[in-house]
Amino acid sequence: MADALRDAYGDIFLIKEHPTQSDKDAIEGKFKSFHNASENVAGLMTKTFMGLLSLADLSKKAVNTPAAKEPEKKAELETNALPQVHGDNVSGLHYNIQIHLPATKDVEVYNSIFKSLKEHLFEK
Repeated sequence: MADALRDAYGDIFLIKEHPTQSDKDAIEGKFKSFHNASENVAGLMTKTFMGLLSLADLSKKAVNTPAAKEPEKKAELETNALPQVHGDNVSGLHYNIQIHLPATKDVEVYNSIFKSLKEHLFEK
């Protein structure tokens, strides 16, 4: 449980290696600032963290389990699966771009958006 808690709330453990109930205000402040959470939401996030913290044994050192190593292997596989680009482009870069399209029946709006993306992302 401690490893899962360290993994999920790594930013909290940067404040203090072994947080306690007395660190509740600092933890709530971290949730407010880092996650831009409201007073109420940050309080609920803190209660969740403190509840999970009471179930974890933080006295043991972090253990690298096979499950913890799995994301590294997945990232390595994804990088290897990317097409190798040669020339001026750097090999292995991968971008995820989200486009929120407007609700319209005018196809030219979509054509303009994708044409602009093509010009700015793929052509020099």
